[in-house]
Amino acid sequence: MARLRDNYFSTVVPKMMEEFNYKNRLQVPRLEKVVLNMGLGDGSRERAVIDEAVGHMAAICGQRPITTSVRKSIAGFKVRAGMPVGCKATLRGARMFEFFDRFVNVAVPRIRDFRGLPDTFDGRGNYSMGIDEIIVFPEVDQDKVKRSFGMHISIVTTAATDAEGKRLLDLLGFPFRRR
Repeated sequence: MARLRDNYFSTVVPKMMEEFNYKNRLQVPRLEKVVLNMGLGDGSRERAVIDEAVGHMAAICGQRPITTSVRKSIAGFKVRAGMPVGCKATLRGARMFEFFDRFVNVAVPRIRDFRGLPDTFDGRGNYSMGIDEIIVFPEVDQDKVKRSFGMHISIVTTAATDAEGKRLLDLLGFPFRRR
């Protein structure tokens, strides 16, 4: 099993119960899912670009992502309904913990000029961020990257407030920017 999951049950749950005065351990917020999204924009006109992005995301998250397509034709953006424009993957369970652990301990420290991640929560304890280049992940071979891709990462928790969500991620080792 993932070491982060063991850490959650052995250290995070008792600390959160003490800090927030939970009566039951099931009240403690937990990670529900991690959603990865990669929009390709104008590069989506070529099938090879979409296949490359899907391959990179599959290597990063450990499962095959689905391609997302345009719902409505918009002439100003030069897209037609049904045209693929990106890919996404939703991670749960062991894959989610494994990705979160690799992201926090391996990928984030490789970000150029890294000084911590901003605390951008949505008001419900969920965290979202974007990274400019996927080459920070060690699974992506830099020699095989023909085009620079970015990625949006959303971490969904069961926390009711931003304070609970931030403390949960902080105890799991998330490197927030210190003030």
